[in-house]
Amino acid sequence: MPKRKITPDRLADQIRRVLKDGGSVEHAEGVQWFFKEEIKSHGWYTAALRKAATQFRRSMAHERGMNFVVQVADELFSGRILEEKVFAVFLLEKDVKNFGANEFQLFASWLDRVSSWADHDALVHDLLAPMVAAEPARSRQVFMWAKSRNRWRRRAACVALIRGAREQRFFAQIVRLSNQLLNDEDDMVQKGLGWLLRETAKADPKRTVPYLMTIRKNAPRLVLRTACETLSLSLRKKILGWKSR
Repeated sequence: MPKRKITPDRLADQIRRVLKDGGSVEHAEGVQWFFKEEIKSHGWYTAALRKAATQFRRSMAHERGMNFVVQVADELFSGRILEEKVFAVFLLEKDVKNFGANEFQLFASWLDRVSSWADHDALVHDLLAPMVAAEPARSRQVFMWAKSRNRWRRRAACVALIRGAREQRFFAQIVRLSNQLLNDEDDMVQKGLGWLLRETAKADPKRTVPYLMTIRKNAPRLVLRTACETLSLSLRKKILGWKSR
């Protein structure tokens, strides 16, 4: 009897079984403590999960090529289990520099499958952000995400610029995006924007501090407080001390 052909969906199912069998119920209960949303977790620790993903990636890439690996990752990111989605990102993160426009659009489409900040930040920070930094024209995408009703797309607009911000790039885009999202009431978006401004302030305080001074009366407290975390105490007091609300 001939062997069944190994397809991306079948290999993804094999990985799902490995993740289910190798997790920790106790740790899964601890994972839920970190989230507001209900999270389905098998209870894997990050280091062990990344190690397992690395082993699978090497085998798949050697035998079937990276396009096959991308297809498997696409299958895994379709699920509801946290480790499946993070595993999908771990399969791809080391090869992100080799991906192009088609992969960028595929990964961006995964934003509609996000269910928590953990799988969101793995996807955006580790896949989309490096691709935006590598190809600056992709930064235009963030302004469309910022208009979305999907909170995760609006958060993605912020996180996708972080890699570039750390290299003192995209300052004009960051200011434009910040102004666009400054009145967003969603705490996940505010935390994302604060994170972006914090990294921008850390890398480029000379330009960022004056900008923070211009928005301090209108920006949500959460955004400003996060943005100031790496600044000196005197600068933090200057920016936060005059807040009227």
